[in-house]
Amino acid sequence: MLATVRKVILQADPEIIEEWKYMGTPRWSRDGTICIGNAHKDKVKLTFAHGAGLPDPDKLFNNGLGGKEWRAIDLFEGDRVNERALKKLILAAAAHNRAELKRKKPATARASRPKARKK
Repeated sequence: MLATVRKVILQADPEIIEEWKYMGTPRWSRDGTICIGNAHKDKVKLTFAHGAGLPDPDKLFNNGLGGKEWRAIDLFEGDRVNERALKKLILAAAAHNRAELKRKKPATARASRPKARKK
């Protein structure tokens, strides 16, 4: 199951970076964390860092629905991965990260501008 999810995530956007962190947990990012994957005894859990702010028209999120930031998809043995919907969600998460990066960038640019001289 995790192998299928990995393939879908990496196909969604060639700019996505895959790292193995936290004692063997895969983390996918682009301009910030998109999601992490955890293999459990009975399921694979994909946890999206900013899932609460992402559109989910295909209702993939099925865990963490009450949280303010994170959302998760629990995939159990025998579940079919909706590849099209997962790719859309991955792309939305990457777009969210880019928008946050752009939103924060002007503050940094303002701080580094030279001060105007008084005449």
